[in-house]
Amino acid sequence: MFINSFYSQIDSTPAMVYPLCSKIWWSLLTLTQRIKARRRLLENEGNRFVSLMKSVMIIILIITTKLFPQICETEIPEIYIDDKTRLIYENKLTEAKLNFSKDASPDNLIWLGRRLAYLGKYDEAIEIYSKGIIKYPKDARFYRHRGHRYISSRCFELAIKDFKKAASITRNKPNKVEPDGLPNSLNIPTSTLQGNIYYHLGLTYYIQGNYNQARRAYEKTLTLAENPDSYVAAANWLYIINRHLGRNVKAEDLLETITDDMAIIENHTYFEILKLYKGQNDPIEIKKQIMTGQSLVNATMAFGLGNYYFLQGREKEATEMFRFVVDGNQWSSFGYICAEARLNK
Repeated sequence: MFINSFYSQIDSTPAMVYPLCSKIWWSLLTLTQRIKARRRLLENEGNRFVSLMKSVMIIILIITTKLFPQICETEIPEIYIDDKTRLIYENKLTEAKLNFSKDASPDNLIWLGRRLAYLGKYDEAIEIYSKGIIKYPKDARFYRHRGHRYISSRCFELAIKDFKKAASITRNKPNKVEPDGLPNSLNIPTSTLQGNIYYHLGLTYYIQGNYNQARRAYEKTLTLAENPDSYVAAANWLYIINRHLGRNVKAEDLLETITDDMAIIENHTYFEILKLYKGQNDPIEIKKQIMTGQSLVNATMAFGLGNYYFLQGREKEATEMFRFVVDGNQWSSFGYICAEARLNK
């Protein structure tokens, strides 16, 4: 009886064990599948995270490239400013900082950058304009002024990009008068925003020796000139550019538009250079004036006289004038930058 009972228990064991083993097996299988699914989910989430981070980095790179295409690494020397003028500029900078602290408007931000630039603090000015571009990306003035200071810093490709951007923003918009940072004796602004954009774009191309692009920019500048001062400033460069390109008839036609009765307020130096090209001013007398000492006017005039000699084939005398400019103290003037470029060719 005991044996029969024992065998009956053995015979019934599979009925009890098999379902239990089956449940354990299915539980393990289900757990394994869940672990695999979770792993795939984690892998997918990880891949999505990596993909997201790559996209973020690309966006950051694009934004950085747009706003700061590259760092302008020019070492800025100490800019010569006489003591009296420096004091005026420093007081104006203090005023600009105070105005911006009271009202952080785009106008006040621009003036802060301009006041820094007048003191030769070009890196700081560029930083101010860059902040303005981030905050006011559709305000062409920040690109125009940053481009100007890229010229001062000899970062010409960056300047061209900024002026092109400024031109695209202002296209088909009214040409607004731009207030002077250094007012003339009559306190009458003589330039406009769009005029300055194309003027400085043309100058940058000229410095690089890209005369065709410079010509197109200055021809546009002439169409935007609203007074004799703006006209003679653009004509001064366009005449030289046309001569470099062998467009002598165009150059002479341009000189015919320069007349003695033009009411010049501030661009007297460019006016006198154009009269030199016309044969109305004596180069000997101009050279005597230049040799009286270093100044912004004399640096500008010396570069013009150098061009006059160059066009006559008197290259030794032209080089002498260009050398006079770069040996002087007007490092940030356009005459200096252009003379520097000519000597480096």
